[in-house]
Order: sequence, then C-alpha cells, then structure tokens
Amino acid sequence: MRVKTLVTWNSILAGYAKRPEKFQEARRMFDKIPERDAVSYNIMLACYLRTFGVNTARAYFDKMPVKDVASWNTLISGYVRKGEMGRACELFSAMPEKNSVSWSAMISGYVECGDLESAVRFFEAAPIKSVVAWTAMINGYMKSGKVEAAEKLFQEMPGRNLVTWNAVIAGYVENSRAEEGMKLFKNMMGYGIRPNPSTLSSVLLGCSNLSALQLGKQVHQFTIKSPLSSDTTVGTSLISMYWKCGDLRDARKLFLEMPHRDIVSWNAMISGYAQHGLGQVALTFFDEMRNEGIKPDWITFVAVLVACNHAGLVDQGVKFFNSIIKDYRVEVKPDHYSCMVDLLCRAGKLDEAVDLIKRMPFRPHSAIFGTLLGACRIHKNLKLAEFAAKSLLNLDPTNVTGYVQLANVYAAMNRWEGVSEIRKSMKQNKVVKTPGYSWIEVKSVVHEFRSGDQIHRELPLIHSKLDALVKKMRLAGYVPDLECALHDVEKEQKEQLLLGHSEKLAIAFGLIKLPPGIPIRVFKNLRICGDCHSAAKYVSAIECREIIVRDTSRFHHFKDGICSCGDYW
Repeated sequence: MRVKTLVTWNSILAGYAKRPEKFQEARRMFDKIPERDAVSYNIMLACYLRTFGVNTARAYFDKMPVKDVASWNTLISGYVRKGEMGRACELFSAMPEKNSVSWSAMISGYVECGDLESAVRFFEAAPIKSVVAWTAMINGYMKSGKVEAAEKLFQEMPGRNLVTWNAVIAGYVENSRAEEGMKLFKNMMGYGIRPNPSTLSSVLLGCSNLSALQLGKQVHQFTIKSPLSSDTTVGTSLISMYWKCGDLRDARKLFLEMPHRDIVSWNAMISGYAQHGLGQVALTFFDEMRNEGIKPDWITFVAVLVACNHAGLVDQGVKFFNSIIKDYRVEVKPDHYSCMVDLLCRAGKLDEAVDLIKRMPFRPHSAIFGTLLGACRIHKNLKLAEFAAKSLLNLDPTNVTGYVQLANVYAAMNRWEGVSEIRKSMKQNKVVKTPGYSWIEVKSVVHEFRSGDQIHRELPLIHSKLDALVKKMRLAGYVPDLECALHDVEKEQKEQLLLGHSEKLAIAFGLIKLPPGIPIRVFKNLRICGDCHSAAKYVSAIECREIIVRDTSRFHHFKDGICSCGDYW
C-alpha cells in the first residue's frame, strides 16, 4: 500500500511539473510527499530545468539527497540542449554509473554542436550503443557531407527505427542525392515501415529538388489513403512540392482543401505565387492571411518582398520593407535586405541599392554582392561590377559567382582581356565554374542535359528538332542574342554554342516526347540566359505549347510568345 501511495504522489506531482506555470503548485505538492524517492526528486529536477534553466537546475541537483542515473542524465541533457558540451562532459565524467542514455546524450550533443570528432570518440567508446546513438552519428556524418560514412553505419547497425530511416533519407536529400533518398524510401516501404510527417517532408523535398512531379503525385496519392491525409505538415510539404515542380494550380487546390492552415502553410502558398511571378495574387493571399488572424513572421515578409521583386512592384516593396518593424514588430534579417537590394537592382536603381547596402545594420553577406554583381551585367555598369566582385571575393575567395559574373560583364562589353584575366585567377585559386544543366521529367523518369551535351542517347533526334525550330523561329523574327555566348569566337560558332544550351535541349526533348497540349516543365541549376528566354517565347508560339522553366531566380511561364515575367527577371 505504501508503494502505491508514493506512486500516486509522484503521478500527481508529474502532472504539475510538466507545466512551467504550475511550478509553485508542483513545489507545494512535492513538500507534502511524506517520503520522497529518487523519482520524486527527478520530477522536480526536470521541473526546475524547464522553468528556470540549467543553472538553477544544477543548484537543485547539487542539493538532492537522492540521485540515480536518471538524475545525472536529466542534467546532462539540459547542458546538451543549451550547447554547453564542456559542462556536460564534466558531469558525464563524474557520473558514478552510466547507461546507454548517458552515452547517447553526449553523442547527440556533439553532433548538434558540429563537433563530429568528439562524437565519433564517444560513439566508439560507448559500451552499449543504442539506436539513438547510431542515428545521431548517421545525422552527424550526413550534416558533414560524409554520406558514405553514414551509409556504412546504416548498413552495420543492428537495429533501425523510423527515425533512423528518416535520417538517411533526409541526409541524401540535403546532400543533393535525392534520387538515392527516393530509392531508400521505396525500400523502407517494402519493409512495411510506415512513414510519418518527417519522412514525407523529406521525400517531398526530394521530389521538389528533382522536379519529379509524377513521383510527388504518387506520394500525394499515398497520403490520401493514410492517416496523414489531414496532417498540416504533410499538406504544407505537398503544397511546396507542387509549386516547386511548376504546378501552381494543384498547389492552390490543395491549400484551399486543407482542414487547418498555419503560418507555414500560408508562407508556402505566398512563396509559390511569388516565385511564379504572380505578385499581386501573393499580396492578396497575404491580406487574406492577416484577415484570418494569423500574424506574419519574418519568412512571410521574405515571400512578400520576393513577390514585389518578381512583379516589379518597387514602391510596394519599399512600403512593406519599412513596415516590417514599424507595423508588425518583426525583426529585419539579412534576407530582407537581400530582397530589397534585388528589387532595386532589377528596377535599375543601382545607386539606391548600394546606399542600402551601406546602411545595413549588419555585415552584408555574399548573396547581396552577388545580386548587385548580376544587375551590373544587365545594366552594363563595369565600375560597380568590379566593386561588387571585389567585395564578394573578399568575403569568400572561392565563390565561383564572383568570378563568373564579372567575366560575364566583361564578355557582354567585349572586354575579352578581362575575361582572360578572370579565368587565370580562377585557375590560380582552383575555382571551378559550375556547369549549367537542365532536366525534365518524362513518364516519371528525370532526363538531364548539359550545355554542349554529347552524351544523351537521343541527341541526333533532339538536334534535328532544334534545327527545324530555329528555321521557323527566324521566319518569325528570332535573332540570336550573341551577348549570351560568352566566348571570343566567330558569329557562327556563337550561334552553335547558344543552340547547345541545356534548356534548349531539354525543351526540344519535351516537344518530342510529351503529347500535344501537355505543358513542358524544364528546370535549370543556373539563371536562364537571355537568348534561351527569347527562344522559349518563340517556341511556345510556334508549337502552341505552354513551356514552364524554373531557374535559380524564379519560374517563367511561356505561352503564345509571352513570358509571365514580362521580361523582368
């Protein structure tokens, strides 16, 4: 009877202790317990930790007359969550007895702090390795880009749970190996392991990265038949997948059907409209969100500024930027300044953009100078381009954007000696230009093309299609934009180089393989060049086909010879 009484006291105490606002009630309840055991003290220790933080909890821990391994683990976990691994290690070393939870906490803590070397040392020393420890190490290797080491652990570990599978799938996606993540997801399903929202979020992000719309739709069909059909996190991931794969209509349909929409859901939809260049629609959704009583966060305003940016709504963008702190009490972050610099640069207001950079309350990051540098090419401002490139490379000497963009500015102005110097500098600093490539999904298979591709097995058919298209395009008024051929060669060679751009190859392949009337969705790892942009407009009119191109900046919807960006990108 006495044991039952103590269990009852501890159960009531635990109920109070879980809620920080009930600390005083928990304290009074604790004082009433006739005889306290280690469980009683551990409940109060966790309560101190939740309510006052690790330092106050440590003071309470030091006074506890009864301690067990759970007491030590609770405090160690408190230090780990705060990132104080030195203190956690001191406490761990002083423990009279350790269990698998103790070791797992230390390993996980070092992984979260980015100290993979210490995590490995503790993992190898652990006498008993729990699935938590194995999974933490897999996470650590994936975060460090050591995918093969993570794969090796995954194969060696004696038992796996859903969290482990999620870690590897997410790791593949984060390391730009989404196809392997998709294969592992299928293997997991084959073992009868049911995914949770975290699994599906990673899988759908992988679909987005691959622009694999058909695979994403298969995942959607699975969720409809599962208990996760009404999960807000999964619904939001599906919305992002659809618009990132170029299907804004289904993204909107899914959004409107969601039983519950949170700030993340609204942000996803506003971002989708922003990236597709539908700025006014994005701003309408922003107003609707506020009318529903949902307070915008800093991510919302990034999406809103991008919407103004891609739609050329300069005055509205400035108004929103000024209202972030003044009207909404949201902290302005570097991303907001980056959006504003881009907005001003696209509008040709380079001096205002430079002035804004100088007035930033924090050090500009490389993306801001990259944006300024890109605008200098469009507006042919060599002096400012050299300033932006120098600033960018001072921040990051290995940033390929700084070299390539400045070389592009020189090439556009026929300053070939400058291009030559840039290439020499890149070689000396061992900086390699990112090759341009595009991809398209046909019958659930992703086909990739690189500029000047000589590998794809259907290249003869693709080139034949392109030659026929160019003849029709010239009759319609198309003139190749030779400024986009960044090589000092003859006119005919420049035209051939332009014809081999990856997005043109992908579009031609889509025209060959996809039935009439089906939109062609092409995705590119770099910004679409001016000549390919012009060519896509002509092709859309000649072939009576909608062409959707997603580059690193935005979506372009080409239809009847017109682009949704209004040539503002």
